[in-house]
Amino acid sequence: MPDGAIVKSAQVIKKVDGWYINLRLEDKTVPDFSSDITPTWENSLGIDAVLHEDNYLATSLGFKLPSVKSFRKSQRKLACCAARKASKKKGSKARRKLARREARIHQQIARARKDHAYNTAHALLATGKTVFFYEKLNHYGLTRRNNPKQDEQGKYIPNGQSAKSGLNKSWADAAFAQFFSILGYIAEKAGSKAIEVNSAYTSQLLSYKDDFVFTHCNIREYWDEELNLLIDRDINSGINIKRRGLDLFPRIKRRKGNPVVIKSTTNSTLKEVLLVHQVWATRKPTSVPSGQRG
Repeated sequence: MPDGAIVKSAQVIKKVDGWYINLRLEDKTVPDFSSDITPTWENSLGIDAVLHEDNYLATSLGFKLPSVKSFRKSQRKLACCAARKASKKKGSKARRKLARREARIHQQIARARKDHAYNTAHALLATGKTVFFYEKLNHYGLTRRNNPKQDEQGKYIPNGQSAKSGLNKSWADAAFAQFFSILGYIAEKAGSKAIEVNSAYTSQLLSYKDDFVFTHCNIREYWDEELNLLIDRDINSGINIKRRGLDLFPRIKRRKGNPVVIKSTTNSTLKEVLLVHQVWATRKPTSVPSGQRG
C-alpha cells in the first residue's frame, strides 16, 4: 500500500479465470488532474469515428488508425463453442466445461478490445496534441433494431433489419463509447483534454469549400478537378470536427429540406486544410475514382 493512502472501499470480483479485488484508495498528496488549455489550430486534433473496412479512426492530421474487430475474429470459434454447449445435457459436467470455455472466449474478446482502446488513445497522445475533439455519437440509436412495419392487413413487411444487423454488430464490436471514455481518462492524466462536439454535417461538407459533396455514405472519395486533388471522406470529416470544436465550422440551416450555409469562416483555415488533404493524397493513387468526379 502507498504511504499515506487510505482504503475507502474494496470490491471482490469473480471472473472466469479467477478472483480479483478492486481497492479504492484516497491519497490527498496526489494532485488533481486539471488542465486549463485554450484550444488552437496548432494544439488540437479532430477525430472521426470511421468504422469502414479496417479503419477505426480518421484524424485531422491526415492519417487513420486501424480497428481490431475482436468479436468478428472470434465469432466462428464462439459460435462453435456455443453450439457444442447447447448439444450437451443441462447440468452435466461437459456442459459446464464448455460454458467456462465460452466465457473465456468472451473475456478474451473484451480484453482485446480494451487493450486496443488504450493503445489507440496513447497513439493519439503521441501526436503531441493537447486538445482532442471527437464526435458525439448516439450509441443507443446506432445499435438498436429497426421498428417493425405492417401493411394495411396487419402483415409484417421487410423493415431493413436484415441489412442493419451486421452494422449493429460492427458498432457494438467497435465500442466507441468505451474508447472515448478511455481517451478522456488518458488525456486528463497527460494534462490534455478530450472534448465532445456536435458532428452534424461534418461528414458531408467539404472542409475547404462550402459545398455538400459527401451526400451519401457510399461516397468515400471526391476528386477536385480544379485543384487536381483527391479528397478522402473520413479525413475531411476529421478536419470538420476540429473546425467545429474551434468554432470555425460554417453556420448551416435547413431550407425547404436542404442544408444551406448561412455564415462561413472557411477562408480562415483554407491553407491549413489543403495541406492536410495534400498529405493524404500523396498516399493514394493519383487516378480519378470512377463516378466521383467533381
